[in-house]
Amino acid sequence: MKIELVENKVYFNNGSEKKEIHPFWLRERVNGEEHLDKGTQQRLFDPTFLSNDVSINKVNLNEKYLEVNFNDGVNSKLEIDKIASEFSKEDIVIRSIEKTKWDSTLKNIKNFEYQENFYESKEMHDLLVSFYKYGFVIVKNIPTSKNYIVEFANSIGSVRRTNFGEYFDVKSKPDPNDLAYTSLALAPHTDNPYRNPVPCIQLLHCIESNVSGGLSTLVDGYTVTEDLKNDYPEFYKILTEVKVRFRFIDKEVILETISPLIELNEDKSFKQVRFSPRLDYVPILEKEKLDLYYKARKKISEMYNSDKYRIEFKLEPKDLIMMDNHRLLHGRTSYETKEGERFLQGCYIDFDSTEGKLRHLKRKFNL
Repeated sequence: MKIELVENKVYFNNGSEKKEIHPFWLRERVNGEEHLDKGTQQRLFDPTFLSNDVSINKVNLNEKYLEVNFNDGVNSKLEIDKIASEFSKEDIVIRSIEKTKWDSTLKNIKNFEYQENFYESKEMHDLLVSFYKYGFVIVKNIPTSKNYIVEFANSIGSVRRTNFGEYFDVKSKPDPNDLAYTSLALAPHTDNPYRNPVPCIQLLHCIESNVSGGLSTLVDGYTVTEDLKNDYPEFYKILTEVKVRFRFIDKEVILETISPLIELNEDKSFKQVRFSPRLDYVPILEKEKLDLYYKARKKISEMYNSDKYRIEFKLEPKDLIMMDNHRLLHGRTSYETKEGERFLQGCYIDFDSTEGKLRHLKRKFNL
């Protein structure tokens, strides 16, 4: 993208279109200590108090800067790269990390080792980049002291508290309010599809595991839905269009939301999957449409549960896995409680935590 000048007008040109940049748009982005707080980069003025008749008296352009003199007497030196980044519809830090499709053939993905000063390290930056590529990361040697998962989560951002609490213990217990708190096998699913918004990221920290079985399973919903789109376009289309009701009922709360199983961004790219067949309720539709929908749901369920897409592994004590709950489905194999105990602690954080941390670390290490 290029910035161009025609008389005292500023234009951006991305190769396919050329548009004038409104003088007011430039005026409210003026910088300098009298206009922006140095620490927070927040404005020291309210742009809604400016005159709507803002115009440009004089403008100069060089390789790095746009120098503008406005009709209200304000002068500013604006960075070309910053202007260009604002015309991108994507987050240049996060969206520039391309998703890597994977299936059961995934091998040799890097695990990360917890260490001193880990949270502010280049290693944490690399961990977050890997997370956005694959949808999950595993960190080894996380201390198993009481509720350490909360400290880890808060080092990235803030814990997302739910009706399960700030964190939750994942182990077999009597009278459970969720099948996760049993020793039964769990088919691939996303967590909390009945929430609005759905928690973005789940962390699970293995405290104890001395049973056979209880293997963790992961499926890449991004890979599955892309394959579904290519191989069964009719199924893909209806699963992106029909909104189903997800419902969770407990003694103290009833949670509900309505959403499609595959949610897309405005540009029709992948945004999110929701899948938990024990919790969804399909609306009443025409018979022909429901026939197609049920076939589509069955097909995507078969794909999610197929050996082709699933990886299995054992979380050892001190292992922590961080998963994109909007992209990945997770589950586990069954285990026998008589053999010992399988004890994990979990919590949720949202994307603003990982995104904010990654932007900070890129700035810190000039990446």
